[in-house]
Amino acid sequence: MTVNGAPAEVAADPGTPLLDVLRGELGLVGTRFGCGVGLCGACFVLLDGVVTAACDTPLSAAEGRSVVTVEGLAPGDELHAVQRAVLEEQAGQCGYCLSGIMVSAAALLARDPRPDEEAVVAALDRNLCRCGVQRRVVRAVLKAAE
Repeated sequence: MTVNGAPAEVAADPGTPLLDVLRGELGLVGTRFGCGVGLCGACFVLLDGVVTAACDTPLSAAEGRSVVTVEGLAPGDELHAVQRAVLEEQAGQCGYCLSGIMVSAAALLARDPRPDEEAVVAALDRNLCRCGVQRRVVRAVLKAAE
């Protein structure tokens, strides 16, 4: 598979959750473990450009495919527009959900560079946040689209 633009080979059981490989084998700890059943969004990555829950996706499903984590959203030393806007708007509180939210938001902006508020809310519907920063996050994503 390719992870964040670089080839990655791992010697793990094909049934191992992709999340475990990303965090444990590849050291990409920005992707978080939340619920473990793909319902909270903390573990979201892009698998061939599609928002995917890494906690319940087996490693075998990523074979030969492209995986992008929150660390790989922007090339080089620059931040992705969503990452920058989240910081500028101070949209996070505890931050546990933010990696998955930023992945979902980046996917939205890739397919719709100028979404309206309704589109942002719909795109982030699968991302849960216990701290209640959803309004700030929506504002940050709209700012990133400017």
